[in-house]
This record gives sequence, structure tokens and C-alpha cells, in this order.
Amino acid sequence: MVSNNIEGLKGTWEYINAENFSELLKELGVNQEIRTFTSAETFKPRVIIDEKDGKWSLKSENTFKTTTVEFTPGIEFEDISPDGHEITMMIEFENGKWIQRVRYRNGKEMFVKRWINDKDQLEVSMQCGNVTATQIYKRLT
Repeated sequence: MVSNNIEGLKGTWEYINAENFSELLKELGVNQEIRTFTSAETFKPRVIIDEKDGKWSLKSENTFKTTTVEFTPGIEFEDISPDGHEITMMIEFENGKWIQRVRYRNGKEMFVKRWINDKDQLEVSMQCGNVTATQIYKRLT
């Protein structure tokens, strides 16, 4: 059953698979070397989502880099993308989904949705321009 409870996103998640991720990175302007590496079998990210006193965090660990984003829902903030670009981001919660808007300085905009699907997996849908990619994670904790 699909969860409408945002609290269900909390936990540690292990990467299972992705569709069209390299094409999304290409649309965002990520260089070929990074696109090739992130498509490799060894990439396999792990995601940790947590919340304390209304502040949320998303930690992404992989063989390329470990990044942490900390935020208060509904408040826009500046950050650096995993590939080093300055971005403006806002994350809100709506109907059990994590809705994220990312604006790059080059004018590109990406929309990300995270939710628990009907298999109790973390599903991540990312869209930039006409390109959509999906990642699926299984719960570890």
C-alpha cells in the first residue's frame, strides 16, 4: 500500500536500480565522465533520511561522494549540487510525497519527488526538461 505518511520516508535506503538516470544527468549538463561513473554497477548509493525538531536531512553515500542536505520544509535555500554547481532548492511535503525543486545557475530546473511505493520501497522520480528518470531503493532500517 502506498503511504501518505511523510514519516515513512525516514530511514536508511539501499539502491536497487534506476531508469534513464544517465540521460537525466546529460540534460542537467553533467559531464560524460561523471555520467559514465554514476551509471556503473559500483555506484550504488545509500540514502539516509532523518528529521529532528522539524529539520530534515538527506544524506547520500556512494563511491563518488557523500553529501548531506539539511533543510526546513517550505523554506528555499542555497546549496551545492553533488557535481559542484551552485543551486537554489526548496523541499515541501504534500500528500505523503517529498516534492523538491532544484534551480541551477545555468537556468536548468529539476523536479524531484520521493515517496513510499506499494512495495514499501523508496521511489524517486526526477524530471529536467523532457527527461524523466526513476530510482528505486529498499529499506535497510
